[in-house]
Amino acid sequence: MTAKAEIRRRISAHGAITFAEFMEVALYHPEGGYYTSGERIGAAGDYYTSPSVHPAFGALLAVQFFQIWQLLERPPEFTVVEGGAENGLLCRDVMAAAESFDPEFARSLRYVCLDRRVTPGLERGLASAYRIASNSLPLQGVVGCVLSNELLDAFPVHLATVQDGQLRELWVTADGGELTLVAKEPSTPLLAERLETLAVALEEGQVAEISLGLEGWVEEVAQALERGFVLTIDYGRLAESLYSPTERFRGTLTTYRDHLQTDRPLERIGQQDMSAQVDFTSLGRAGGEAGLDFLGYTTQADFLGNLGLDRLLQRTWADGQHRKARQSAIGMRELSKPDGLGNFKVMAFGKNAGQPELWGFNRSKEAAELAERMPLPVPTTEHIDLAAGRFPSAETEFEVAWDALWPDDAPSP
Repeated sequence: MTAKAEIRRRISAHGAITFAEFMEVALYHPEGGYYTSGERIGAAGDYYTSPSVHPAFGALLAVQFFQIWQLLERPPEFTVVEGGAENGLLCRDVMAAAESFDPEFARSLRYVCLDRRVTPGLERGLASAYRIASNSLPLQGVVGCVLSNELLDAFPVHLATVQDGQLRELWVTADGGELTLVAKEPSTPLLAERLETLAVALEEGQVAEISLGLEGWVEEVAQALERGFVLTIDYGRLAESLYSPTERFRGTLTTYRDHLQTDRPLERIGQQDMSAQVDFTSLGRAGGEAGLDFLGYTTQADFLGNLGLDRLLQRTWADGQHRKARQSAIGMRELSKPDGLGNFKVMAFGKNAGQPELWGFNRSKEAAELAERMPLPVPTTEHIDLAAGRFPSAETEFEVAWDALWPDDAPSP
């Protein structure tokens, strides 16, 4: 049964379903769910991520992992667990850079690619890379770092709104054969509790996404991690900005297909990416409640800059003005563009590791030296060529085109 057929079956059998349930099926249904049916990242997919833009992203994360390994007193087995590892490209780029830092560090590094899909990816053939197929984090006693890159934005979200002064939830139902949204009583009091905790009061007609999976994910991470750190990289913002009625009246839910933003979530079920910006305020609170120590929050541009991105870019131009250098420089700049990937956020936590200053949040001589002496990361055929001009730049301020989902008399921002 396809994802679309399963959604219709559930509506027929039980009535309207929450948007979170709809999103879960559309993205993750084993038969025809978006993330379970084919390659979705890169030139042949529907969108690109930082690892697919340039190997410098993985190389600079390796710089941060090297410091973490030292902070943990150089354990003989240092494990990086990447949730939502997809095609394994980030794993390969991290491990390639790590080889140049310290032989002991390279020997200690274990990289676990965690994803719902069972197909091995580009990490295949790396002796200390492993793949686990799971929709949870089935590990214990991890000493190292749990990494997520563009994972939490794909967690299913509930859609909250206000109608006649009352909090309502938008459910998915069928009307004349077409899927549509209907405002009903909230499916759980947790929606109102989340907004109250954040001191957010939605305005009449405003739409806001609420991810109730954040707390459970953070708890899993905290339980799996014996000693080490958590790095979360994603697009999103703090709650005050995320739920601003003047800036994001229709919310941030968006869909992508063929590298174009479509914003038609009830169409092309299982055939397009669907995501919403991450509420980093709630993520930070969830980390504290799970016993993790908050260590930092910044933009991806600043995080990679502190780890040596500028130096890598300088070395790239000094390496020559041929087309490969131009492609490489454009990819590196994309990683730090303030209106694109550079505006992604990075949040870090620690557990049983004190409260050190991580290099990604503070420029350091040590990080600069590693960026200077590592082999210059060069894009491969697995990285997209932005210099070719075939792909629109990634953006984080979406103009959400939801008009088709709303009646003519729906309130406007």
